[in-house]
Amino acid sequence: MPPSAAPTAARELAARVSGDEKFLIGPLKGYHHETYVFPLPHEPGTVGSGRWKCREPRKDLLYFDRRCFRSEEELLRALDGRISRIPEVIDVGECGLQRFIEGGTLGSRHTFDDVIPRHLLAQIAELFGELGRVDHQELKAERDCAAEDRPADGDTAGFLERLICFTEERVYLGNARRFGGLFHSLGIRPDCFGKLRERVAGMSSRPFSLLHGDLHRENFIVDPEGRLWTIDWELAMIGDPLYDLATHLYLMRYRPDQEADVIRSWRHAVDDARPGSSDNWRDDLPRLLDYKRAQSVFTDAIRASLTLDLRQGFADRSLFRAAEKIRTVLVAAGPALGMTSVPARARIVEALRKWAHADESRPTPTRRDAGGAAGSGWRHA
Repeated sequence: MPPSAAPTAARELAARVSGDEKFLIGPLKGYHHETYVFPLPHEPGTVGSGRWKCREPRKDLLYFDRRCFRSEEELLRALDGRISRIPEVIDVGECGLQRFIEGGTLGSRHTFDDVIPRHLLAQIAELFGELGRVDHQELKAERDCAAEDRPADGDTAGFLERLICFTEERVYLGNARRFGGLFHSLGIRPDCFGKLRERVAGMSSRPFSLLHGDLHRENFIVDPEGRLWTIDWELAMIGDPLYDLATHLYLMRYRPDQEADVIRSWRHAVDDARPGSSDNWRDDLPRLLDYKRAQSVFTDAIRASLTLDLRQGFADRSLFRAAEKIRTVLVAAGPALGMTSVPARARIVEALRKWAHADESRPTPTRRDAGGAAGSGWRHA
């Protein structure tokens, strides 16, 4: 932290809990939280050795996904002994700390062009099976989602409809005052959600299970022994197990020669855990992937616009990269959103430039990671 910068509330909390600010590492890179890592003193009969994470939600954060559980730490406590290789949670003073898993993210070891080793894929399949075996009706973790966001067990159509409603009402309409002009310039029209609903109609029933909701390469940690740990459970929910697979496939971007193996392993794992969990997956997986592609249009357009750097010497490159990313997701989601054409990259560049110059609330650019959060070079948050 620069000497002139005032410490944030999150840093002050981490300093109090750690006992000495000089041991703090952070803030780590991460979109949702400001996170610090530090060791705790080890005394016989008290907290064990290792390093721990203190996290606080970032202020003024735009949420693109619905939350279901009141507390990630409370959920992790409830899953202790049910899900293998998740962070331990302890209470130290006023803060619930998660153990920092030593190792590297799956993404830091294996890029999108790599084949994921079989022993790691086997552990991902094991995780899906364990999620399916959790008795979510008896799970002792408080849920704070609204009643309408808790469809009856097996109502996969109702589950997907509530996800679409969140994207439409909270992400699209909720940000229309600031980003509506940009959305329109990108070819996104208000009737796109009606088109999406037509596209995903006809979902089959499957028994609900606990879902992680965000299984991508940066949320898997490979420790020095080759064990795969799963972190960042704040998007966990109860719902259609096929949605967890769809989200996982969309975010992981497996090589085509591995994706079929992952689907096959998922089917065996979830059906062994809860028979019927993969029913009619061939028809419904494309529907769920359509939703994920559509959701990404709004997420990526907003994030890309907020991270534009229009300082002299940076603007052209920043605009070009943002436009390329946005056009990629528009092309992928076009059929799901009923788009007949996608703007050329040059048009997207001009739309972004116009939006950025007109947006008075856009912050001064800083060095940011792809997720839009400033922080240290550490990716494991």
